[in-house]
Amino acid sequence: MADEQKFIEDGLQRSQIDEFFADELGRAGYGGMDIAKTPMGTQIVLKAEKPGMVIGKGGKNIRKVSSELEERFGMDDPQIDVQEVDEPDLNAQIVADRLANALERGWYFRKAGHTTIDRMMEAGALGAEIVLSGKVTGARSRVEKFNRGYIKHNGEPAQTVVDEGQGVAVMKLGTIGVNVKVIGPDAVLPDDFEIYETDEPPEVEQVEAGEGVEEFLEDVDEEEVPEASQHEEPELPDESPEDVIDEEIVEEVVETADEADVPEEEEVEEEAPEDEAEPAEEEALDENVEEEAADIVEEMEAAEDEDEETEE
Repeated sequence: MADEQKFIEDGLQRSQIDEFFADELGRAGYGGMDIAKTPMGTQIVLKAEKPGMVIGKGGKNIRKVSSELEERFGMDDPQIDVQEVDEPDLNAQIVADRLANALERGWYFRKAGHTTIDRMMEAGALGAEIVLSGKVTGARSRVEKFNRGYIKHNGEPAQTVVDEGQGVAVMKLGTIGVNVKVIGPDAVLPDDFEIYETDEPPEVEQVEAGEGVEEFLEDVDEEEVPEASQHEEPELPDESPEDVIDEEIVEEVVETADEADVPEEEEVEEEAPEDEAEPAEEEALDENVEEEAADIVEEMEAAEDEDEETEE
């Protein structure tokens, strides 16, 4: 038999066994199974909300299930182990069966969906999703989703971290499919990280003031930094200042200074007559004013004499 054909047959058998347990153990709160083949037989681990109902009185129910597995699926000596589910609200299969039963009892789909997903988040789930598909309210089918938190839909985490369960609600208008996904609080996602806090602060090397200066000074060559005694004093001339100063140069400097500050004699002589002309003009003006005043007085006396003659 080819490997591909064997994989298909194993998957088909697994799904059929899962449906069988869901029908037989639905009242006990069936929560899934794990199958592992061993040299001693087939090891089956059942998860249930009520393990006592799965086992039955004196193990009667568990023996019945084992015999049916041998007859229907051809298993050799199936060994069934029943484990109790610690938190039913975090088991996707149990939640899906509960929600399907609530819809069959007449719960409105929105109220049932929000109530169920809120209980899952309160139980500590990192994320949850509920999908209802079918004729939820009328003759036309549609899909309703309820999301909370963080859910992975593809990749390896979607297969290893996400717990998925399915249920079916049989209604008058038709069947409603219930699909539930949940990520438990203990799930480790590939993008998670942790920050560890330490009580002791990290060690920091303390450097004292002036440390390293001595080593730097030792590395510097003495030739590069000249000492104060090595500075050469400026050379002074041996001759006296009188011998060094040239008399001709001094005379030229004095002459140029006199020419720049003192005006020439011709300019002074030209300016003097202008100053003397001002008082002569003032005297001429005064004489003209006196002559005009004398003429006016004479005219006034002549006018008075004429007035006296006319009166006589």
